[in-house]
Amino acid sequence: GALGQIPELLETLPVLLLLAVLCGLDWSLYSAFDAIRHHSFLQYSFRSSHKLEVKVGGDSMLARLLRKTIGALNTSSESVVESSNMPCLPQPVCLDARAYVRTALPVGLLVCLCLLQAFGYRLRRVIAAFYFPKREKKRILFLYNELLRKRAAFTQLRRAAIVRQAQQQRAPVSPGPGPCGSWPGPRTLGEGRLPSVH
Repeated sequence: GALGQIPELLETLPVLLLLAVLCGLDWSLYSAFDAIRHHSFLQYSFRSSHKLEVKVGGDSMLARLLRKTIGALNTSSESVVESSNMPCLPQPVCLDARAYVRTALPVGLLVCLCLLQAFGYRLRRVIAAFYFPKREKKRILFLYNELLRKRAAFTQLRRAAIVRQAQQQRAPVSPGPGPCGSWPGPRTLGEGRLPSVH
């Protein structure tokens, strides 16, 4: 019955709590690492340029020779270097909704199986009653007689409790005789017996 499902459902609570803690921890770590990556990002840019030029004046043959020889040394360059600390920063990856669904699906199936367990027990009894009707009849008669016995015991306990409560509430000083000259006495509860089926 429903009471039999409670222990199975209680056994699933540690799994549910563990799943919730792991999901919360995963989201917390992702948020922390993402904040670190966002606020700790630095980018450096270096620019450098140089120009080397040698001018030789004159129109002589030596001047022309020097211009051709030393002119090859005239160079100019410009370099731009950009660098950042991105490789040193954490690169967290957030789990998507599909991953969370795949994680929670087995736990959900476990809870559903715990809830459907009572129906499985009832189906088992129906199958057994179909193949063994006489034994099912004996079982029903036994359960009915057990129910009548428990009702009778409960009635006796309540009757004893009512009599004991009436005796405790009786005043120590009698109020006197009634209008007909008789003293009121305690009422006796009749005993009733419940029929049993054999």
